[in-house]
Amino acid sequence: MSTSLSPAAVPVVVRGACPHDCPDTCALLTTVENGVAVKVAGNPQHPMTDGVLCAKVSKYTERSYHPERLLYPMKRVGPKGGGRFVRVGWDEALNAIATRLQIIASKNPEAILPYSYAGTMGLVQSDGMAARFFHRLGASLLDRTICASAGAEALTHTYGGKVGMKVQFFAESRLILIWGSNSIGSNLHFWRLAQQAKRNGARLVCIDPRKTETAEKCHEHIALVPGTDAALALALMHELITHDWLDHDYIARHTEGWDALRARALEWPPERAAEVCGVPVEQIRQLARDYGETARRGEPVAIRLNYGMQRVRGGGNAVRAVACLPALVGAWRHRAGGLLLSSSSQFPIQRAALQRPDLLAGRRPRTINMSTIGDDLLRPSSREFGPRIEALIVYNSNPVAVAPESAKVVQGFARDDLFTVVIEHFQTDTADHADYLLPATTQLEHWDIHSTYGHTDVLLNRPAIAPQGQARPNSQIFRDLAQRLGFGEACFQDSDEAMCRQAFGREVDFNTLLAQGFVSLPVPDAPFAEGGFPTPSGKCTFFSEALARMGQDGLPDHLPNFEPGGAHADYPLAMISPPARNFLNSTFVNVKSLRDIEGEPVLEIHPQDAAARGISDGSTVRVFNERGDYHCAVRVSERARPGVVNGLGIWWRKFGLRGTNVNQLTSQRLTDIGRAPTFYDCHVQVETA
Repeated sequence: MSTSLSPAAVPVVVRGACPHDCPDTCALLTTVENGVAVKVAGNPQHPMTDGVLCAKVSKYTERSYHPERLLYPMKRVGPKGGGRFVRVGWDEALNAIATRLQIIASKNPEAILPYSYAGTMGLVQSDGMAARFFHRLGASLLDRTICASAGAEALTHTYGGKVGMKVQFFAESRLILIWGSNSIGSNLHFWRLAQQAKRNGARLVCIDPRKTETAEKCHEHIALVPGTDAALALALMHELITHDWLDHDYIARHTEGWDALRARALEWPPERAAEVCGVPVEQIRQLARDYGETARRGEPVAIRLNYGMQRVRGGGNAVRAVACLPALVGAWRHRAGGLLLSSSSQFPIQRAALQRPDLLAGRRPRTINMSTIGDDLLRPSSREFGPRIEALIVYNSNPVAVAPESAKVVQGFARDDLFTVVIEHFQTDTADHADYLLPATTQLEHWDIHSTYGHTDVLLNRPAIAPQGQARPNSQIFRDLAQRLGFGEACFQDSDEAMCRQAFGREVDFNTLLAQGFVSLPVPDAPFAEGGFPTPSGKCTFFSEALARMGQDGLPDHLPNFEPGGAHADYPLAMISPPARNFLNSTFVNVKSLRDIEGEPVLEIHPQDAAARGISDGSTVRVFNERGDYHCAVRVSERARPGVVNGLGIWWRKFGLRGTNVNQLTSQRLTDIGRAPTFYDCHVQVETA
């Protein structure tokens, strides 16, 4: 008897988009065989992705099929934070959640707080249906500040929005300043463009307190003290002025506030900045000479700024100061000149249609800053604060690991009277504190649509596989809760595909998105060659009247850190906590292949600081300040500059030696502009454990 085997199903390739918090927002191709995703690759047809993915996302199938993936709704048993759950059905979980929210909302819906950030950057699964739900409920609003708001607001006060040069033209630049960015780990596709420019003769300069992998591969590394970027930028302006490396025509026609900025910059000779920044004075003079003379020859000079440098007290001022530089030398005249921090404002997102703020129906709920969640969860009801937070719905974030001063965050999440719902892929540190834990789909399992902050293409994500287990999209979970709370508005019936269509309306051709997976926005190659900034005047704004009306300095200036290293006898070392190369915030920490590469939580310390403390490489150290302590392995390395230690993050607390991570040490103080956290404005002491 013979047996005939049916032929294997033909593999299917599905177009998608990377959902993670990275400027590159890559176009994905997922290969599916017999309903199983077997491979995720970069789309070679998408010019920015060019067929290449980072090491993290190339392992995305390992994340989607992870053996510890949450696949069913779970209910807590045992104490808060114990991480013990039992499986329940969706109806039981949703009915219990809706009942509890209804009881709280009947007294004051502002006692309910959503907490989310960029676990997915998709417009539908981040704050599409979720925003509709919380607006209709009347819950407190969340000020989403934890990553980029200082720099974003600074750009808005200078350029009129989060706008900049087109990233692809960095390949044609003759001088590139990579300022506050480890591009190899966090902006891979920009780095490939920078390498192309380097091969064509461009000079690359990295400005960063840490000697990163990127700094090692640039022609020069300027290892300034954390929080002194504005001083360096002002000294560069001083040299541009005194040597007349200026484009007077561009300044006269396309800027405002020049006389005031000129006076401010002349207060910052290189000698003063060198003392503040902790770098040789000649290094500042040479950088100004390279920048000014290259531009003077008519060659394009470009700055790739990133968000690390704005995580200090004066972060907003620092971004404003750096953002003024291209206009002084006329760099914007060239398509390969100018600056890029974020391109977000160039996307015509129809946020009102997507998020439906009209559902507030005239109500004005309070706004709570996500960066002070530790303090806010511990506040009692008051006239100033409003009602105590009684319910917290967390999605797309892991605040117990990522929010500053985490001892207070843990204390707040441990409140027995706090009702906590966490929508997640895995049992994170935050999930351990949930009353109900709901399984969410991954990017391979749902529809979404993406803008980006590193280029100017819209990307569509199609589901490639069916949801694993009983996982549901975030959007569906909020639809289900809306139905149980009796929200009858038609918008709660919109499908995810319909919401993808609503996100850009007629501004982006959806048929093209369906056909090729991406659409490039019609942004001019040199958007500000003739001015035309999205400010009220159309000019680059050196002096901000808006800031002056708020009682702030209208000009950028250097603001010393709250906690300058060396100024505290008990805590003399400045500490920054840049991301470990193989993690993205706290995402991917539980992917074993990536965690194996990182090895363990590490603090980098300079050899002379280690010798002064009797610390040897590979030993365990206690890092501490008045907020707490953190134990980890130490790496004696010249990646750290003297007087500064690097606590690489963000590890889940449960993977730490004593159940903590580096955010045990960071503070809840906020930046000068943008109400953002000051993760890199932190002082510590280090000793052998």
